[in-house]
Amino acid sequence: MKILGQSIAWNNHQLIDQALTHRSVGKNNNERLEFLGDSILSLVISNFLYQKFPQLTEGELSRLRSQLVKGKTLAEVARHYQLGQQIKLGQGEIKSGGVNKSSVLADAVEAVFGAVLLDQGYEISKQFITTVMTPWSEKINPDLIKKDAKSHLQEILQQQGLALPKYTLLEEIDVDQETQFRVSCVVTSLDIIIESKGSSIKKAEQSAASKMIDAIENK
Repeated sequence: MKILGQSIAWNNHQLIDQALTHRSVGKNNNERLEFLGDSILSLVISNFLYQKFPQLTEGELSRLRSQLVKGKTLAEVARHYQLGQQIKLGQGEIKSGGVNKSSVLADAVEAVFGAVLLDQGYEISKQFITTVMTPWSEKINPDLIKKDAKSHLQEILQQQGLALPKYTLLEEIDVDQETQFRVSCVVTSLDIIIESKGSSIKKAEQSAASKMIDAIENK
């Protein structure tokens, strides 16, 4: 059977059937496999990035990993390999266009990874995931994540012709003799408001900008 562009000789076909069954069909769905797949995907990508970019810090590796394992990327993976045609959906989900929903597609990709792990073991699942993700892992650019989040957010909004974000200090919080600053980041044109905290206003704003980038990319 070919799945995500790869041929797998399944020992237990029930696993891949379950991986491709959305919760709208019934109890024997892919949610548990999705949980497992999310974990193995994160491990495989973490190892790949660790080996490929020895010069990057922990934080930089984490930001790169998030680009590869986020829902938007996994939905692209599903569409690239035409996985949507293989997913089983309930009638209600079919009518609401579930086969085109990024969340449904991304969850199915993770579930397939989980099924491969259970059926084939770690080494084969590692190879499977690495091969499936190659078109995206090869394009990953560490220079992008070295830009500070506020600058990166500004570039994203300018590219879309949108107004710049507005940052507002909401409150200062004293905790154990340390001051925490809570700020909001608002992109009015997208109707998104993000709040975040930091040990300084600058750090809080950077944190809020980073969360805003994630929110925009997953919107």
